[in-house]
Amino acid sequence: MATATDTPRIRATAKYVRSSARKARLVADQIRGKTVMEAQAILAYSPRGAATPIRKVLQSAIANADHNNGYEPTDLMLSAITVDEGPTLRRFRPRAQGRATRINKRTCHISVAVSPVEGAQAAPAADDTGSAGTDPNRDEE
Repeated sequence: MATATDTPRIRATAKYVRSSARKARLVADQIRGKTVMEAQAILAYSPRGAATPIRKVLQSAIANADHNNGYEPTDLMLSAITVDEGPTLRRFRPRAQGRATRINKRTCHISVAVSPVEGAQAAPAADDTGSAGTDPNRDEE
């Protein structure tokens, strides 16, 4: 049950990301609770491999907030980020004396939720009057 005082949480998810959840959580912990602009700056210069898929999920959440709700990226902050374990791909590697050892290729599911900062207003919805395909910047002849 949502009330009028609840702020909307816009979500984006990436599943089956080929990184271990433990490594991705190290990156997620660095950006949790930050504004979207700060988080993008941190992820852009992070040397960790898990920063790239997390940055893509964050970009998707920002695009969802802009397209579906009309929020500007500067008005958003990370309200939640979770990294859960996904299924493990099991591969086998030949070893000495005819043995084989198991190699676990771990995956994770990354979920990002953004919400507007206090006082941010969503842009009004565009009026769709059937003018699809026309360019508003072009003069009529």
